[in-house]
Amino acid sequence: MEAMTSYLGWKIDFANPPGEPALLHPGSVAWRIYKNPVAMAVGGVAAVLLEFADPRIRSGVWDHSIYKVNPIGRSKRTSMAAMVGVYGPASAARRVIQGITNMHAKVSGFTPSSEAYRALDSELLDWVSATAALGFLTAYDHFVAKLSEADKARYYREGAAVARLYGVTSHPSSSEDFLTMMRRLEHRFEPHPIVGEFLAIIQSAGPRPARRDSCIARSRAPPSRSCHRPCGRSSRSARPST
Repeated sequence: MEAMTSYLGWKIDFANPPGEPALLHPGSVAWRIYKNPVAMAVGGVAAVLLEFADPRIRSGVWDHSIYKVNPIGRSKRTSMAAMVGVYGPASAARRVIQGITNMHAKVSGFTPSSEAYRALDSELLDWVSATAALGFLTAYDHFVAKLSEADKARYYREGAAVARLYGVTSHPSSSEDFLTMMRRLEHRFEPHPIVGEFLAIIQSAGPRPARRDSCIARSRAPPSRSCHRPCGRSSRSARPST
């Protein structure tokens, strides 16, 4: 995979960073977790599966991102944004995070059931941030090295300041807090073929073939009642979450 050399105009050079502190201290638990590719890859997929359980997030990502066309590029940019937020100079991290927020400000629409969504909705921001935090932490703990309960608590505590820069208002302080948040939202969760398509993309490391009859929502208006297939999906069924 070709390495990225810039992100939103900021030249990336982690080998020779400028003399400016990062948002998080080198001794933080995040510095230990985020450098491990297994934790980031497994944790990232787990986070997306949890996010996609909510139709508002699922529609927002599938209707407005390039995941179907360039899944590797999208994953690399998402991962790089996380890396800059942890390891990059604080000023660069804030610049990248603000750029992401500016892009999210343009994302809104309707789910296939005509429910309106906005990417900057605080409930959605909180859930996306929480799933990412839990995903990376759990993947590292299960597949890389066991973490003490004290380190897990410190990881959540240290991440709160970065999460607030993204507009997050409720950041979990523990895995138990995450489960409480999930119980509040679980009445919204539903299975959907897009989950299967997402997993197929991950397994194949490439996009699914484009369909001329795709009904991906491109406007802010509710989807047509004559569209009986889930937006952005083929007639095949498939899949269900920061």
